[in-house]
Amino acid sequence: MTDGTRVVLAEDDVLLREGLASLLDRSGFQVVGQSGDAAGLLPLVREHRPDLVVVDIRMPPTHTSEGLDAARVIREELPGTGILVLSAHAEVEHAMELLAGGRGIGYLLKSRIADVAEFLDTLERIAKGGSVVDPALVQELVSAQRRDDPLAVLSSREREVLALMAEGRSNAGIARRIWIAEGTVEKHVRSILAKLSLPETDDDHRRVLAVVTFLEAR
Repeated sequence: MTDGTRVVLAEDDVLLREGLASLLDRSGFQVVGQSGDAAGLLPLVREHRPDLVVVDIRMPPTHTSEGLDAARVIREELPGTGILVLSAHAEVEHAMELLAGGRGIGYLLKSRIADVAEFLDTLERIAKGGSVVDPALVQELVSAQRRDDPLAVLSSREREVLALMAEGRSNAGIARRIWIAEGTVEKHVRSILAKLSLPETDDDHRRVLAVVTFLEAR
């Protein structure tokens, strides 16, 4: 990780917010702002223009989707800013909407923060433009079945690769996870993108589109 990645935190649970700030400071990140609600988040982001925003999906005053709404505004105004949305529960529709926003987006369950190394790795990947979905949500979607499954054209191995793509893993990371050569992963990814008939855009965005297709096929 490049030292000094600038972060703004928005979380109404003061203990969690302070704990995250302390963890990030110790880990080489630079926390440039904190807020306990979405209304306070937007001015901080506009002022500091951070590399990364970490925001709770449900915040005051209504505890519904204030964090998600703020994330939409941030993505529109500062498309280069990475966004990690934290949620207490897996909410598929919110994850799909976030991923459709392009690169540098993450959706993570709060319980995942307990695995500090994995959490910091997630932050690094998002700050570098990656898209990350909580593995628990991915597994929930993998096990779900739907009759008109658009993923039916994929082989079991291709589905496995796509599930790991949905977690935000690179080709090298996928290769390490399932013990195959990185070149083989690249072939699987090309096959997945072709079989899903995704439009010819840059490869990174096509990966995101593939993940959105995966999430919609729950």
